[in-house]
Amino acid sequence: MTRTKKLLAWIVAIAMSHTAGLQAAQAAMIATDSVATHSSLTQVEARRAQVLATLSRADVAEALVAKGVDMDAARARIASLSDQEVVALADQLDRAPAGAADILGTIVFIFVLLLVTDILGFTKVFPFTRSIR
Repeated sequence: MTRTKKLLAWIVAIAMSHTAGLQAAQAAMIATDSVATHSSLTQVEARRAQVLATLSRADVAEALVAKGVDMDAARARIASLSDQEVVALADQLDRAPAGAADILGTIVFIFVLLLVTDILGFTKVFPFTRSIR
């Protein structure tokens, strides 16, 4: 081995021996309460972010503004909700079908469905239709 390689090997060996003392590990028990509290707080914050993201969507914002809701006030109210209220609101948003508030759309859908089944001959609801059968 050349002199440079020996010097480099000694420098690396000394550096490795000094850094081994810096890595100290501690093993301790973590209380279940602290893990559960941290997990639930993280989950609540994620749900709060989900509600705020839904509020930030363009179609939702337009609908709220059309009904006279101030967006800054809505964000402030969501920020002031308790953890249980945020989770309940996020669950309600998850369960709500898209466009469920539009009763006119639901009525039109039912009318078209009955009209199509009438034309196909499965039902006889409307007197002005003729079955294709």
